[in-house]
Amino acid sequence: MKFLLKALGLSAVIILAMINQSMAAKAELTEAGFAEYVITLKADALAQGFSQTLIDESFAKVEFHKRAVKADRSQPENIETLDTYLPKRVPKWKVEKARALYKEHQVLLNKVGEKYQVQPRFIVALWGLETNFGKFTGGYNVISALSTLAYEGRREVFFKKQLMAALTILDEGHISIEDMKGSWAGAMGQNQFMPTSFLGYAVDGDGDGKKDIWNNQADVFSSMANYLQKEGWSDELTWGRQVKLPKGFDNSLAIPKNTGSRKNWLKAWSETERTLAQWQALGVRRADGTNLPNVDIKAALVFPDDENGRVYLAYDNYKSLMHWNLSYYFVSSVGHLSDRIKFPPIK
Repeated sequence: MKFLLKALGLSAVIILAMINQSMAAKAELTEAGFAEYVITLKADALAQGFSQTLIDESFAKVEFHKRAVKADRSQPENIETLDTYLPKRVPKWKVEKARALYKEHQVLLNKVGEKYQVQPRFIVALWGLETNFGKFTGGYNVISALSTLAYEGRREVFFKKQLMAALTILDEGHISIEDMKGSWAGAMGQNQFMPTSFLGYAVDGDGDGKKDIWNNQADVFSSMANYLQKEGWSDELTWGRQVKLPKGFDNSLAIPKNTGSRKNWLKAWSETERTLAQWQALGVRRADGTNLPNVDIKAALVFPDDENGRVYLAYDNYKSLMHWNLSYYFVSSVGHLSDRIKFPPIK
């Protein structure tokens, strides 16, 4: 019995050593290791029903992008506050460009906005903040970027899922492999959809049979609007408003800054939201000190920084924007840019 236990213990040590060696080898992330990994990806794709021809064409020029790994591992820590972040994300020149492009594309934007019941100013704001109005969409081959990050291993399941979704997009003929470019993380087109988001929200805005979020403005705008609509957008509401709190306010009535996940954040929302009349009764006022709007809608209180920073009442559309990107800073920048597009009115 003791011999058996010792043998089992020795086996466990050997297995653990093999696993550690495997992890160490993968941590090195060599060109040779990537090439071997791509073979397994191609086999997985074939097992999922993709044709050999599509697989061969899609992976024909696949490359290992060390820069993508470095970017993924070296994302900057959040040391900003909204007071420093917003002036950089929503500078004067971007506001002016957003207003000019809104006017230039107004006919199309109004058509899309009416169809999807989304105010066009939010479409333009998202467009401007995601890719500087389509100027910076990323130059990475999407198959290469996703294969690289799957091989890197920390989020292998996620990036393999994105890779298979990218193959589906190619299989459906929306874009050629040569033109399927994106960010180092695989976000694509003028609205920076990940492949699974493309499959869930991208639409053919002009009826040409393709969903082209890279080059077709009707498809870009329609896909953004469709995303927001599917995630509960209401064109009867704005996104939120900055407010002032009275002295001694109970800050536990706000959603905690860090909830850990979208699920937890939505739960916190449902537990803390109140009508505007209730917030008014608690002493919450507009940023200029005047009363809150006298309308029968609910809102939640959020602190993007901390209790001493800016405070916002967030309406239901805020949840749709947080689904797009679970970041108070991102949502605040979208909201502020959209407000600057609206006011003063564009003539």
